[in-house]
Amino acid sequence: MTPELTALTLAALLQVVQFGLMAVPANIELGTGKTLSPRDPERLGGSLQDLVSPKTSRLFRAMNNHFEALILFTIAVTVITLSDQSTPTTQTGAWTYLGARILYIPAYAFGWVPWRSLIWAVGFFATIIMLIAALI
Repeated sequence: MTPELTALTLAALLQVVQFGLMAVPANIELGTGKTLSPRDPERLGGSLQDLVSPKTSRLFRAMNNHFEALILFTIAVTVITLSDQSTPTTQTGAWTYLGARILYIPAYAFGWVPWRSLIWAVGFFATIIMLIAALI
């Protein structure tokens, strides 16, 4: 397995961890009556994200943000892997992305301003560098 694929696999497992970090407090705060329901906002009095504590809501947003970032990172890793273009640059980009995504969780959960945005940018630009490296 290439280093990029290893980083992608770990990033997917990180997504599982993020789901747990969000789901456990959400279930404690809301109870299973709400979390097991169809989650219709009009029946619940708002979206589940709006009904939980600010920290749990941040964990929800951090998880969703990783889903979004993971799409682009997966494309980068796929292109690098299928074109057999793994290099120290792409490997560093993959590990930088993963490190940034790990740091992003506490940065978002604890409201680290402006660090959350800077950490996000590091992961985003690491992915962009991987894509550009595949083209040159």
